[in-house]
Amino acid sequence: MKPTTHPTALHLVMLLGVVSLFADMTYEGARSLIGPYLAALGAGATAVGVVAGMGEAIGYGLRIVSGLITDRTHRYWTMTLAGYAVNLLAVPALALARNWKTAAVLIMTERFGKAIRTPARDAILSHAAHGLGRGWAFGLHEAMDQIGAMIGPIIVAAVLAWKGRYEYGFAVLALPALLALAVLIIARISHPQPHNLEPTMHTLEARGLRSTFWFYLMAVACIALGFADFPLVAFHLKTKGIVADQWIPVIYAGAMGVEALSALVLGRLYDQKGVSVLVVTIGVSAWSAPFVFVSGPVLVILGIVLWGIGMGAQESIIRAVVADLVPWDQRATGYGIFNAGFGLAWFAGSAFMGLLYDRSLMALAAFSVAVQFASMPWLHFVQRRLPTTRVATDAKP
Repeated sequence: MKPTTHPTALHLVMLLGVVSLFADMTYEGARSLIGPYLAALGAGATAVGVVAGMGEAIGYGLRIVSGLITDRTHRYWTMTLAGYAVNLLAVPALALARNWKTAAVLIMTERFGKAIRTPARDAILSHAAHGLGRGWAFGLHEAMDQIGAMIGPIIVAAVLAWKGRYEYGFAVLALPALLALAVLIIARISHPQPHNLEPTMHTLEARGLRSTFWFYLMAVACIALGFADFPLVAFHLKTKGIVADQWIPVIYAGAMGVEALSALVLGRLYDQKGVSVLVVTIGVSAWSAPFVFVSGPVLVILGIVLWGIGMGAQESIIRAVVADLVPWDQRATGYGIFNAGFGLAWFAGSAFMGLLYDRSLMALAAFSVAVQFASMPWLHFVQRRLPTTRVATDAKP
């Protein structure tokens, strides 16, 4: 087996980051319009919450299957390429939707593609991250991801302001989708065997690993259950007349900027301090819902900032912890199971908060905060167990 080299590992992380940059330009640009677009096509708040949650349930729930298939076939790049193709090409097709039900099918198709490719992609990334510091590597990848997530909404906001129709905003996203697939092919050719970047490691004692992993999944499920999805936030901004339609993607782009910066900072802190960083971050970001849904326009912006910080934690250190808990040869399966649990909780929370939105914004905010704080006991347990786990999994032979 070839030794791990930092330049080689960093090159792979950067290539995957560029792929995610263009990919997020595509589907995060679309995501910034999903709530208002569904509303314009005749959907209500409950429908928006259910569609957003169901999309996430598909995008996360099916990762169990794709993760198992990936680990058993070892076709990490095949699964990644196939998933990205479905994931990205469904977005410009939204320009052709003529009712909210058709749009909902395409939204779920996009999430299905993400379900196919994410466990394999995260396993590839975790191998490269081994020699760089997992928190830093996942944080760097997420920061590049969110640069695209900032640019995409700004592009569709400009197109929406220029043309005045959502269809043009979705259609223009075909270009970054094709660029993402082109860079992914380059990454596949340049790094055909990414597992060579991580030395073979001894598997942890199964019982201890299993209990820690499942306790961690319980914690993150609580976080997902109480975290408001942006389509519902955007729906609120539109229907309450807080901002004009063309400013919603700009606000989303700002949230993605906060997410990018927080992912870098939190990733580096995780490598130094461990899970305690996640505990503190959730304690702060959990307050986003009260500021967004039950306050005035100025505090809404603060709520969006806190929302971005929470997303930064979800996409960097939360993923990094999984790599520290799961043996290298079961990484795609571990990510698949983990993401499925996360997504099912996200769906349940999104659907329930959609229902609460039509009845009581105060109840929605209280539910969001309470459920996320319920993750704290589980995170404290993992915090006590993870230091030993990290030493064992990161030890070089």
